[in-house]
Amino acid sequence: MASMNRQWVLRKRPQGLIQPGDLELIQTPVGELAPGEVMVRTVYLSLDPTNRTWMNDTEGYLPPVGLGEVMRGLTLGVVEQSRSERFAQGDIVSPHSGGWADYAVVPEAGLRKVHRVPGLPLTANLSVLGMTGMTAYFGITDVLKVQPGETLVISAAAGAVGSIAGQIAKQRGARVIGIAGGPDKCRWLTQDLGFDAAIDYKGEDVGEALDRLAPDGIDLNFENVGGDIMIAVFNRLKVHGRMAVCGLISAYNATRMPPSPNFSRIITHRLNVQGFLVLDYAHRGAEMAAEMGPWLTEGKIQWKVHVDHGLEGAVDSLNRLFTGQHDGKLMVRVSEEPAA
Repeated sequence: MASMNRQWVLRKRPQGLIQPGDLELIQTPVGELAPGEVMVRTVYLSLDPTNRTWMNDTEGYLPPVGLGEVMRGLTLGVVEQSRSERFAQGDIVSPHSGGWADYAVVPEAGLRKVHRVPGLPLTANLSVLGMTGMTAYFGITDVLKVQPGETLVISAAAGAVGSIAGQIAKQRGARVIGIAGGPDKCRWLTQDLGFDAAIDYKGEDVGEALDRLAPDGIDLNFENVGGDIMIAVFNRLKVHGRMAVCGLISAYNATRMPPSPNFSRIITHRLNVQGFLVLDYAHRGAEMAAEMGPWLTEGKIQWKVHVDHGLEGAVDSLNRLFTGQHDGKLMVRVSEEPAA
């Protein structure tokens, strides 16, 4: 058994971007396994905007990470040792509640097996076939219930979730407009992913661009950002428009809350505004894989991953989510992949 384990521990509640001293990388001994427990070596650590919200002492869908506790995070790893009849050495697994660490000792009830998909890299299980893909899929199919011919606007459209959501909507026959930062990301959306149009929020006025691209209004909004961008889309939703609120990343590092839409428009335009969490759909993963699998093998859905290397750089890597210095689903490779 490994003798020492590096772990990122939360020391202070960050104000804005995470600063040195907010988290500390410590080493602790790996404990002995009790009956029914498994030791998992972390291979990949998923970095997601919600990680930042867990550091705040505020109400959320999960309790905040406590000061002095190991930072929470979705991980994918390999079983190094097992005292469980359900899991064997070499199994690829994902803990239900992972952490920013080299190793985790987990009860067998807190693990699920992960199966490699022939022809796809292991990173797909943390991206297009993982929680990222499920968020995109069920946001489009279950929350928004996209119909052919409808106009959908997606903010943070070049991000891990937004880019997949837009492609799923195209498969469902929608007209898709993406909002992203920079001409390269916008080009990727339209030229490679098949979006009908893209708006560079860094180089043009979002409201004016929406008026040009959707002069009759917007049917659907897949919202990832919040703030002024959300207001620009919200104010152009048609009567009976539908809005799925997946994330509000503009607020996660803010020291004062960004502006919000005028909610009276929900009444005047009879809008359907629904927030959702991918955790609500975890039991329906097979449903998503059944439809997404053929699209992936046929090349109808594309995705990107941005992999940083080394647990020691995880804090700097997480800040990439808020500075735009990444391309695709962001994760850290903590250790080597097991042989296929």
